[in-house]
Amino acid sequence: MTTTESQRNMKSTVAKLNTALTSLSPGDGLREVASLFPQGVVFSTSLGQEDQVLTHLIAKENLPIHIFTLDTGRLFPETLDLLARTEAKYGNKIQVYYPESRDLESLVAQQGINGFYASPENRKSCCYARKVAPLKRALKGQKVWVTGLRATQNQNRGQMNKIEWDESNQIIKYNPLLDWSFEEVLTFIEAHKVPYNPLHDKGFISIGCAPCTRAIGPDEDPRAGRWWWESSSKECGLHTK
Repeated sequence: MTTTESQRNMKSTVAKLNTALTSLSPGDGLREVASLFPQGVVFSTSLGQEDQVLTHLIAKENLPIHIFTLDTGRLFPETLDLLARTEAKYGNKIQVYYPESRDLESLVAQQGINGFYASPENRKSCCYARKVAPLKRALKGQKVWVTGLRATQNQNRGQMNKIEWDESNQIIKYNPLLDWSFEEVLTFIEAHKVPYNPLHDKGFISIGCAPCTRAIGPDEDPRAGRWWWESSSKECGLHTK
């Protein structure tokens, strides 16, 4: 099969999946994807509120979906504590991927420990070493990548579909909460007593690395607290459309 034929077949598969999954609830969609791609579905959790909803659905249904997270080495202590509490509540081990030490040594040698403040290019290099490169290792050989993205989080994510072909990682990407509102997420967390990061109650809506995240005001964009010193797109490279 040629590369063109393979790409055509993949686009056809993604289109069929979009039709099949768009009307399903997140729980039913996860169950269907796990059935269609046995042992080939992984879920990357940042331990944010949306991701905690999906972890709850996967664990309660005991779905054969492997859960992993990325520890960048600069996370809030509250985030690491949530990881431990989540594993304890659901009895599921969440695999942790770390950056390669040689990549971080090279990065810090070139930029300094907080060099990401100096320029967008430096920041993106830091995000790549700490997040994008480990993600690529985690997704290698897998068939479907589940995320907790929502369309209303920012303009980039508003252009996404529930099922997409992620060209960068050569994998099918499934966003089961894409059409959920933030209020629906909060309602689910409260109703099911899902553990969440206490920083959310202090104005930290979108939580990433500690040096790159601040609390936001009531009238600010949900992702305004991420890389607040930049005016560019609020993405790290994991979910660039």
